[in-house]
Amino acid sequence: MVFRELAGVAGLLDILSMEGRISKEIDKRIVARCTTYLGQVLPCNVLFLYFKVNNLKSTRSSQENRMLNIEQVYSGKTRVSGIALACALTFGSANAADVALLLPENVNPRWESQDAAFFLESMKKNAPAASVEVLNANNDTAAQQRQAEQALTQGAKVLVVIPIDGESSAIIADSAKEAGVPTIAYDRMINSENTTFWVQADLEGMGYDQAMHVIENTKDGDTLVMLKGSPTDPNAAVIHNGQLRALTPLFESGKRIMGYENWTQGWDPAIARRSMDQALTKLDNNVQGVVSSNDGNAGAAIASMEEQGMAGTVPVSGLDCTIQALQLMLLGKQTQCGWRPLADMAEATAQVTARLLEGKSVDDLAPNTVKNGVGAEVNYVSVGSYSAVGETGVAYVIDNDTSVSKDAVCEGVASDTGFCKN
Repeated sequence: MVFRELAGVAGLLDILSMEGRISKEIDKRIVARCTTYLGQVLPCNVLFLYFKVNNLKSTRSSQENRMLNIEQVYSGKTRVSGIALACALTFGSANAADVALLLPENVNPRWESQDAAFFLESMKKNAPAASVEVLNANNDTAAQQRQAEQALTQGAKVLVVIPIDGESSAIIADSAKEAGVPTIAYDRMINSENTTFWVQADLEGMGYDQAMHVIENTKDGDTLVMLKGSPTDPNAAVIHNGQLRALTPLFESGKRIMGYENWTQGWDPAIARRSMDQALTKLDNNVQGVVSSNDGNAGAAIASMEEQGMAGTVPVSGLDCTIQALQLMLLGKQTQCGWRPLADMAEATAQVTARLLEGKSVDDLAPNTVKNGVGAEVNYVSVGSYSAVGETGVAYVIDNDTSVSKDAVCEGVASDTGFCKN
């Protein structure tokens, strides 16, 4: 796919103008100003990215302020996510898309930079003629329901949903069923009788691996903190169940002490940070291990311990193996992260989506089934996982995850580590 020329820019600006996003009077000025920063004609897809995907809004109504915001994007003062660009490259216009991919939030960078990017790439291979729209609900369940309703109204043929809440998202699958549209639950299960397909790794096993890592790096009598996931995310409970499978016998015997535990609404690192601050205060810094359900929680715990001079002395688990997590692992501050092949998850989802667009069966692609929270049998594909520990674990993720490069991991303070210097 190639960038469009000036005519494409003008065409996109017309679309945005019709949507009330910008005024036609400044179209030429936008092109001129952005060309100054890029040194070339502005790719219209990047404009779409700015206005449609990131949905950055001016706090003032003047055209000049909107021009300033655009300047900030293209002068590097506002960071633009890679997936947003990928999304923009997929969209040819503001017309209705064949497939709507509904993301839950952007607190966790993986949804945009990895899952959606991989899905778009796989869709281009499996259903090149299909158009895909990516929407992010920013942890607002009502907004996600509205996005689904809008996609159905505009004629979407398949919904791929990463639900914020496995229970309330059932209305999405139920509404889609009424419209004759199948719903795919990606990563998180949707507890509806009308969920068509689900793809995920063995999260219970990954939670077990997290806890075992902390157990193996602590001793009898040590005090642990548990930073759990979002109470609305069905995956969080599954991960926690895996952790408890390893930890409950030790808690009951007194070999490990549960010092503090808390859920993290919306997987928000700010909430995890408050929880860790409270844990350290309550326990007077007497913490020897942190069982964290994902990398965002792990980073928050490490930041809290950093202020107490404890970072790097306490094992901390995680999940997702984000760039930041891998950097913290090289620095010895995060000691484990669970990795899943998100590209494989996206590929399986794209294959099923392509079949559903053609009105064909997916039984051969997903021959196994699993019962969801309402007892419905859902076609299911399970992917593998890996517990990354130390430099060896970092190297494994870099070698097996096309969205992660050594150059990216070795930026900033991690550049001085032995791993990055070799």
